[in-house]
Amino acid sequence: MTATRGRFALIGAGPMGLAAAKVLGEQGVDYQGFELHSDVGGLWDIEGAHSTMYESAHLISSKRMTEFTDFPMREEVAEYPSHREMAQYFRDFADHFDIRRHYRFNAEVTKVEPLGGDGEGWRVSWRDSEGEHSEIYAGVLIANGTLSEPNMPDFPGQFDGELIHSSAYRDPSQFTGKRVLVVGAGNSGCDIAVDAIHHGKSCDLSMRRGYYFVPKYVFGKPADTLGGAIKLPMWLKRKIDGALLKWFVGDPQKYGFPKPDYKLYESHPIVNSLVLFHAGHGDLKVRADIERLDGKTVHFKDGARAEYDMILAATGYKLHYPFIAPELLNWQGDAPHLYLNAMHPKRDDLFVLGMLEASGLGWQGRHEQAEMVARYIRGLREGSEAAKRLQAKKAEGFERATGGMAYLKLARMAYYVDKATYRKAVTGWIKALGGKAPA
Repeated sequence: MTATRGRFALIGAGPMGLAAAKVLGEQGVDYQGFELHSDVGGLWDIEGAHSTMYESAHLISSKRMTEFTDFPMREEVAEYPSHREMAQYFRDFADHFDIRRHYRFNAEVTKVEPLGGDGEGWRVSWRDSEGEHSEIYAGVLIANGTLSEPNMPDFPGQFDGELIHSSAYRDPSQFTGKRVLVVGAGNSGCDIAVDAIHHGKSCDLSMRRGYYFVPKYVFGKPADTLGGAIKLPMWLKRKIDGALLKWFVGDPQKYGFPKPDYKLYESHPIVNSLVLFHAGHGDLKVRADIERLDGKTVHFKDGARAEYDMILAATGYKLHYPFIAPELLNWQGDAPHLYLNAMHPKRDDLFVLGMLEASGLGWQGRHEQAEMVARYIRGLREGSEAAKRLQAKKAEGFERATGGMAYLKLARMAYYVDKATYRKAVTGWIKALGGKAPA
């Protein structure tokens, strides 16, 4: 039975869901959208119940390297837009492509279960203000995001102060009069630490490992807009970019930051110069990993200890698809094993969209993933030879498109891809399935 006949259920109206909705419409694939919040935008709408935004949050990539190619951000939008500018951008996107009419808003999907084998349909259940509902769909596209389920560490001991995850952080006033320890030096952790420096009594930053720091601007231009015209082998790119970082950033170890124990690009870089500035001025103390908690005292693994009123764990998020059984997603280890992080090896009626991270991928890279899937569904419906080749290829086994990169063995890196390798594979399939090659 062909899995693509009939209507698909599309879960989520964040950036990935919106991209999917647009391309499904373009390819003539009927769908019904479901969104937990009252409007589009996903986590970028700080008013959403599951949003993990905070007031000082901005994009860490520049607008021109992040936007959808066929829907550029307005000129008056800042180079590194705030979460409010981004939320408006996605609302404008939904208006421009007339997407809202396809969605049920304030609808929480509670269960997704197959009626049988591939092509036999899915029962999708949801709840809204009117109660519990369920309908049968030909297939399911999951686009509910990757940054909503907190990854909260289990610290040994007992802490008598306030212990929160960064997902519960909204406003710097939460730090007023408090001695703050931020755990985790990812991009959010560094952003939040800068807020705590300005609004708290003191701020320390606990780090398990070192990071590479990247400035937002180089020569007066967004750093991510420089280079890229010439494709370099990774060994040479590392050498050149490493030299540039030493020139513009200096040596973070001088300020107490640990030295990275991996090569550049084997984990995501930190796009934040302010945290280095404050560490260099003594406003921020870098601490080792936590050994144990005792009252308001935190003991660190290097033997140091200090008193705090608040611990904020900026320790990232876990993939979370609570409405579907993990085995249905071919879940192995820390993430589902899907062809190009989207396509099930054995089913043509189940797709996961947006389960990918890569430095510089932007929304356009995610739009391309959605277009590949939408064109594949249409191709199967029409019996195209290209769709049959893709069907056979994805059945061969797991392909993540890392480009040979040895990414850190961490849960948050389990779905990381190499941008160039990934886009080459995806746009190759788009072209084969009748789309245009990328400019």
